[in-house]
Amino acid sequence: MNLKDYIASIPDFPEKGIIFRDISPLMADGDAYREATKRIVDYAKEKEVDMIVGPEARGFIVGCPVAYELGIGFAPARKKGKLPRETVDVDYGLEYGKATLTLHKDAIKPGQRVLICDDLLATGGTIAATIELVERLGGIVVGSAFLVELKELNGREKIKNYNMLALMEF
Repeated sequence: MNLKDYIASIPDFPEKGIIFRDISPLMADGDAYREATKRIVDYAKEKEVDMIVGPEARGFIVGCPVAYELGIGFAPARKKGKLPRETVDVDYGLEYGKATLTLHKDAIKPGQRVLICDDLLATGGTIAATIELVERLGGIVVGSAFLVELKELNGREKIKNYNMLALMEF
């Protein structure tokens, strides 16, 4: 199955000159969504993953079905102020400013093998921040998995010391 057939390319969104890669058609098609999930599950099995972490919010869409299929846990990495218990936080740069990503302090046990899942690798800032959170808690990031990698934004460079799977490249 060619998963690229299920990605809509929207020119000039959110601003002129940008081509937005929309994963909604992939998620709306049960067979395509299942196939994408299966490919990430196979990768996770190779990496002997104990826990899935997904950054807000589309990382939940990708990571939760993977965790479910593997019979393991999922931990959400959320924006500041969204998690109700004690957290570890990391600030990271955005194109126009800064953001903070948080993870519950008890989300990862020391030594757990963690796979980070998200919909898209762009500049790599969010994933680098998620990796930092997992490692602060003693987790071992064994890889990251994405539906889409936007090659021209060089996000892979920020996570070059980590194994990575991208199901599609644009």
